[in-house]
Amino acid sequence: MKINQVEELVGITKKNIRFYEDQGLITPNRNLENGYRDYSLEDVKVLNQIKLLRRLEVPIEEIRRLQAGEISLDVCLQQQIKEFSKRQKDMDILSQLCQEIIDSSDELENMDVEKYLDDMKRLEKGGVSFMDINTIDVKKAKRGPKIAAIVFILIMIAFIALMVIGKMSDPETPMFFIIIMIAIFAAAIIGVCLALSQRLKEIDGGEQNEANKY
Repeated sequence: MKINQVEELVGITKKNIRFYEDQGLITPNRNLENGYRDYSLEDVKVLNQIKLLRRLEVPIEEIRRLQAGEISLDVCLQQQIKEFSKRQKDMDILSQLCQEIIDSSDELENMDVEKYLDDMKRLEKGGVSFMDINTIDVKKAKRGPKIAAIVFILIMIAFIALMVIGKMSDPETPMFFIIIMIAIFAAAIIGVCLALSQRLKEIDGGEQNEANKY
């Protein structure tokens, strides 16, 4: 079936379906005649599983491990229960802090902001977490493109260094050839940097957050 049909059946957007494909969570077949994705009922089943797990705030990496059989569903969900319990404790503490601010009868203009910020720092040192799980997923999503870009750039720099060393060892090598090759490698580096920048903007701009809705 086509992606539009899957979108209607599962109730998530095409953007999210493709995102999960990019993450390797589903691998639809390709139509041999036109190369289009051909989704099966099994793909729909897997997407519904992903949708449920994401609504339970299971991280993408944990879903990947679950699919690979590296962890069981029980272990995965027990980890979520522990996370929810910790967050509930954190929320209770933060609720107490909010109530303290309310009880102080302070308005925004004369509120003792530094005191409350110090209180929050103290809470963080005591183990209270203000980190949203979505932030963790975004950091993980950025890690792959950054590593790939760094490796590619280092390879290009190595090629440029080899060209320079080759010219020094063989002065008869045409200079224009060296310049052209260095320009090509430099253009590749610039292209990778621009692509990386665009990719990071896409992640920050909502691709990951959009997928987190499901």
